[in-house]
Amino acid sequence: MALYEFKLPDLGEGVVTSEIVELHVKLGQKIEEDDILIAMMTDKATVELPSPVDGIVTSIAGNVGDIVNVGSVLIAFDVEGGVAQPSDIKPNQKTNTQPSPKTKTVEAVTPMQASSAPARTTIEPSINTDEPPINTDILASPSLRRRAQELNIELGLIVGSGPAGRLTHDDLNGFIASGGAYISNVDRRSKTDGATRVAKPSKSGLKKIGVKEIPLRGIRRKIAEAMAFSKRNIPHYTYVEEVDLTDLEKLRGQLNSERRACSGDGLDQPKLTLLPFLMKAIVKAAAKYPQCNAHYNSETGMITQFDAVHVGMAANTPNGLMVPVIKHAESLDIWQYASKVQELAKKARSGSAARDELTGSTITVTSLGKIGGIVTTPIINAPEVCIIGNNKLVERPMVINGEIVIRKMMNISGSFDHRIVDGYDGALMIQYIKSLLEVPATLFMGDGA
Repeated sequence: MALYEFKLPDLGEGVVTSEIVELHVKLGQKIEEDDILIAMMTDKATVELPSPVDGIVTSIAGNVGDIVNVGSVLIAFDVEGGVAQPSDIKPNQKTNTQPSPKTKTVEAVTPMQASSAPARTTIEPSINTDEPPINTDILASPSLRRRAQELNIELGLIVGSGPAGRLTHDDLNGFIASGGAYISNVDRRSKTDGATRVAKPSKSGLKKIGVKEIPLRGIRRKIAEAMAFSKRNIPHYTYVEEVDLTDLEKLRGQLNSERRACSGDGLDQPKLTLLPFLMKAIVKAAAKYPQCNAHYNSETGMITQFDAVHVGMAANTPNGLMVPVIKHAESLDIWQYASKVQELAKKARSGSAARDELTGSTITVTSLGKIGGIVTTPIINAPEVCIIGNNKLVERPMVINGEIVIRKMMNISGSFDHRIVDGYDGALMIQYIKSLLEVPATLFMGDGA
């Protein structure tokens, strides 16, 4: 028998890490070639990975919810004959080497690679004798290690409240909330006569009544990471304008009526909502204000403007927010917008959307439909620089030519990356969208749509 190590392959589009969302095998199980081993979550799509060999599973380097680096070993097999596949990463590998006092060693190769036993890290002891001693035997999940690394927090300063002293997210949250003085929910350090002492956890502190803890995994975790990145790294500003949609609503009603009259059962043309008209206006505005139909890479300092308009459509699904993409929206007519909206929304909700249908947007539209609200402040879908959202359509009294009349009004919200789109330009874009929607004939002028 020889050892074969199955590593996480490159899943494309610059993906360097992936989350385990489902394990289809267990230790000791006999596997045949092409059997599905594991399901991995990339940015927005789930990819099932088949086995390249026949063999018996000897180790699994991770659990559901763990983040794994490309190239890391996922599953090891005993296979008949052949030579073991070389690997720099051994799941569940142990070391007997004793670290020197000034050496930092990590038993697992990376925090993203989980094994059946928690990774243990030996930390360099603090030189400052006034600081509390550092915990040198840390048990923590990869996600907690990643958070601590992003926040530049030394995990060795925290005493864990979990089994065998394992650190929990509550321990880290408490440490942050108290400015670094809090050690864990149930363990606190106190100094007496120059010595450091750890208080014992109380039994009452270990039981939580009426509290439900839900791991942040899968799509929900990807949404959280993307939103946090956008808010942390993009200087947003939001511009809001009210739009009179009275004439557009008349046109929409007429087109829907003609659709039913022409098609009989209405199956060959979808019902038009406001969203296709808003998309049409955004496409025309993107041609007039190309700085808004762009990506910005802050690491390279490069702005990429696009001639094509690939409209991301924020859609609510049972698994959370997803953004299917209508490619080359500039080439579609109003009915094709409506068909694409229905098709992609259905795929996103059923989880059947392909990766290509969930990536590549250059500008995004978000709509809460009838919920709408008065004003929204959408978060930009990085690396894009602009997102447009419509709010609730309502009838309101308006003064026109000195007379009070009832009009159908709706607010349009646009959020922009202030590094790329000046406030003046963002306002002009929203005003242009307003002018197109208020005089709907202009939506169809000049492009034959």
